[in-house]
Amino acid sequence: MLKLCGFHLSNYHNKVRLALLEKGIAFEEDAGCKPSQKEEWLARSVMGKVPVLEYPGGTLAESQVICEYLEDAFPQVPLYPKDPVAKSKARELITVIELHMELVARRLYGGVFFGGTVPEETKKEVERDLAKGVRAFAKLAKFDPYIAGKDFGLADCSAFVNLPLIAMATKLAFGKDALEGIPQVKPYLKMLGDRPHFKQVNADRKVAAEAVAAAAAAKKAG
Repeated sequence: MLKLCGFHLSNYHNKVRLALLEKGIAFEEDAGCKPSQKEEWLARSVMGKVPVLEYPGGTLAESQVICEYLEDAFPQVPLYPKDPVAKSKARELITVIELHMELVARRLYGGVFFGGTVPEETKKEVERDLAKGVRAFAKLAKFDPYIAGKDFGLADCSAFVNLPLIAMATKLAFGKDALEGIPQVKPYLKMLGDRPHFKQVNADRKVAAEAVAAAAAAKKAG
C-alpha cells in the first residue's frame, strides 16, 4: 500500500493527492508530516521537504517525480496525453506554473500570509520575474476546456493548487492579481473545483487553514 506523507496546506502535497485520487490508486495518508532537517525525516526525504510517497521498499520525494512514478506504475488511468508532443507540452505547462510562477511568488508568502515583511527590492524582483512566467503561461494555456487541451490531466492538478496561491499573494503584495489579465483562469478553476476529488481536497485544505489560524490566534492571545 502506498502512503502519502505531508500536510493539507501544502500545494504540492495536494497536487500528488489529486493525482492519486483521480487515477483511482489506493493509498494511505499521513497528513501530519512537516518539512524538517532532522535526521529521521531526512532519511525519508533527502531535502527534508514534503510530500513524500512511501512505496514498498522505499520512499520518493519531489511532487513531480512522485507523479511521474504514478504515471509509470499505474498507467490504467493516464494523466498525460499519449502523443509525445502533447505530453511534452503538458510538462512544459507544469514547469512554467511551478518553476517560473509559483516558486517566484513564493518569495512573497512569508510577508503576505505569515505576518512578516517583504523588502521592496524583493517585491520588484518578484514582479519582474513573475511577469515573464505569466506571459509564458498565457501563451501555453489552452483552456479547451482543460489547461493543456481537451483532456483532464496532471497539468490541471498543478494549476488548481498553485494558481490561487499566486493570485492571492500578488493581490496582497501589489494590490493586483498577477493573473487578472487572463480572464479564463477564474471560470477554469471553478470548473475544476466542481470535480468531486477537487472539492474534497479543497475542503480539507480549508479545514487545515482554519486550524492553523485558530492556533496562531490562541498563541497570540495567550
